[in-house]
Amino acid sequence: MNNQPIGIFDSGIGGLSILGEIKSTLPNENLIYIGDTAYLPYGTKSKKIITERAHKICNYLIGQQCKSIVVACNTATSAAIHELRINFSVPIIGIEPAIKPATQSTKSRIIGILATQATLEGDKLSTLKQKFGQDITILHESCLGLVEEIELSNQQSQTLKNLVEIYVRPLIEQGADTLVLGCSHYPLIRTLIQKCAGDDVIILDPSLSVAQELKRQLDTKKLLRESNSGTTNCSQTGDSKTFEIFIEKSKLKYGSSLLTI
Repeated sequence: MNNQPIGIFDSGIGGLSILGEIKSTLPNENLIYIGDTAYLPYGTKSKKIITERAHKICNYLIGQQCKSIVVACNTATSAAIHELRINFSVPIIGIEPAIKPATQSTKSRIIGILATQATLEGDKLSTLKQKFGQDITILHESCLGLVEEIELSNQQSQTLKNLVEIYVRPLIEQGADTLVLGCSHYPLIRTLIQKCAGDDVIILDPSLSVAQELKRQLDTKKLLRESNSGTTNCSQTGDSKTFEIFIEKSKLKYGSSLLTI
């Protein structure tokens, strides 16, 4: 199984930030990335729809002989990770808001979370807040429309800048000195978020932690690939031009633009 690929999926281009960390951490591994652009964004979908999509994509990845699957989406992790781990025997790695590191880094004892509504309403975040946020004020913003604007692939657009200002500024004004990026799309505009928040504000992105956990689990199960010729193949379920542009810029191999799942 060591030479079998690792599957990674997200609703669109957001998970590419996690893909990049995985490639850096595990350069020997063969990777298959799926952007479920036909159902973008996940954040406005019901838990039932998100769970159904997650199961279908995982079934496809298992059919591609994947030895592990990374759910590179906070919303899908919150909605479906428990069911996925019950139904599939391979290691399944999820992503969660970096609440614990945020509580360790804040000096004001106030942290802010930027996330989709589905993530904010999910059990995963609620559990993290109860476990690590007892003596911390946790603020949050449901960033409606932000994923869609990021998917348009124009970081200089005034609409995107306005949305960042609308969602980030209130958290800073209420005293947050640490911001948690609770959606895998948001690291793609980290520079904009940092500029709005100010240089003194700490911004936490859990992408590296996901890659490290994946490596740990594969190492534990003796599934790490030894060859140094890892490949990456990316596909999408819709027909997003933005997805194609990001893949081209990343110089990754691009699969079918209309992967039917």
